[in-house]
Amino acid sequence: MEINDEYPSRTAPSAPPEPLVPIVPVVSYSELYGQYPKTKPTSNNVNTYDHPPPVPWSTGLSDCCDDVGTCCLTCWCPCVTFGRIAEIVDQGSTPCGVGGALYTLIMCVTGCSCMYSCFYRSKLRGQYFLEERPCTDCCIHCFCEGCALCQEYRELKNHGFDMSIGWHGNEARLKRLAAMAPEVQRSMRR
Repeated sequence: MEINDEYPSRTAPSAPPEPLVPIVPVVSYSELYGQYPKTKPTSNNVNTYDHPPPVPWSTGLSDCCDDVGTCCLTCWCPCVTFGRIAEIVDQGSTPCGVGGALYTLIMCVTGCSCMYSCFYRSKLRGQYFLEERPCTDCCIHCFCEGCALCQEYRELKNHGFDMSIGWHGNEARLKRLAAMAPEVQRSMRR
């Protein structure tokens, strides 16, 4: 076999042939696992993958009475509800007591704790890709503070968190559940 058979456009290669490099499309982690749809192709004809599309909240803003315990807690002690939300959203870096105390302090000094709590609503939406509905986070907290806190609390509960034990308690619970997973039976060997 002659060299010219492999490279018909060349008469005799003077250097080794260039290695063939496969063209691999740029994909995100979520695309590899098929969780989120693609966005439109870009100008260079390579598909790009953004954040997943926003998803609706698991409960509505006015569904406060669906969880009477949370509704009562938020009505009488919004600082506790907010502290628990802040601890989970901050993944344990802001303890419940600290978040609740700051909320209370801002409420007593300025009367406008909604400006602090709307920040956490935005953070929660960013973590779970939730829609910004029915209006902006600050408007919801300014006009419906109690309903907003209840909705955020229910959302975290619906994501599997036990709000009463905090971030570290939920981590420990998940580790215990993982350790208690049943052992897979092996099949008979020959």
